Amino acid sequence: MFTRRTALAAACLVLAAGSASAQQALKVGSTPTGVPFTFLDTKTNTIQGIMVDMVTEVGKRAGFSVQIEPMQFSTLIAGLTSSKIDLISAAMYITPVRKEQIDFSDPIYTYGEGLIVPKSDTKDYVSFDDMKGMTVGAQVGTAYVEPLKKVFGEVKIYDTIPDILRDVNAGRIKAGFADYPIVAYNLQQGAFAETRLVKSYKATMTGSIGIGIRKGQDEQLKKINAALAAMKADGTVTKILAKWGL
Repeated sequence: MFTRRTALAAACLVLAAGSASAQQALKVGSTPTGVPFTFLDTKTNTIQGIMVDMVTEVGKRAGFSVQIEPMQFSTLIAGLTSSKIDLISAAMYITPVRKEQIDFSDPIYTYGEGLIVPKSDTKDYVSFDDMKGMTVGAQVGTAYVEPLKKVFGEVKIYDTIPDILRDVNAGRIKAGFADYPIVAYNLQQGAFAETRLVKSYKATMTGSIGIGIRKGQDEQLKKINAALAAMKADGTVTKILAKWGL
């Protein structure tokens, strides 16, 4: 017989199921200006890119869905530690300083900084020693800022990589440093025609990127790493990188 007690029990089960379902949707912070890792697709008005594809596939395998939240790069860690977002999936290096604040998944992709200069500057720069006295730019919150300050003293700080590219393109600064794949992708698309990527330059600030997660989420981190390991083993990571030209 369907009693009142049975009805209440059924209602509780429905509420519990709904609560569990809600917990499976995680807010993921990504940047709108880090093409091809993360960027705003103006046709769909959504954030797309390598790290969006990566975290979406990880979620499918680890048992959660993702809701991508566009954020400035410099606000990602604060957004994660304050629980405004649940994960970071962007072109963010795994560094000792950042690991003091948040945890990271296993590395997904490794690269270094690229050097950009006005096209009118044809010098084959190799290292910092070739650039003494130059005014250089870097993106706020990136792992490049402090090492560059030690070499150049004053570094002009920008909110986004396109902002750096625009000032180099216009000749307002003599050089800029930013993630090599992001700069290369922008220039391959024909943007910033008066800017060139210095092929002779040897990167010194190489790092690996991974998915960021709040400290204390050990079980979730294990699931994310297990999903990434499976994706590397079955070729999914390679396919996603190749899709975006890496």
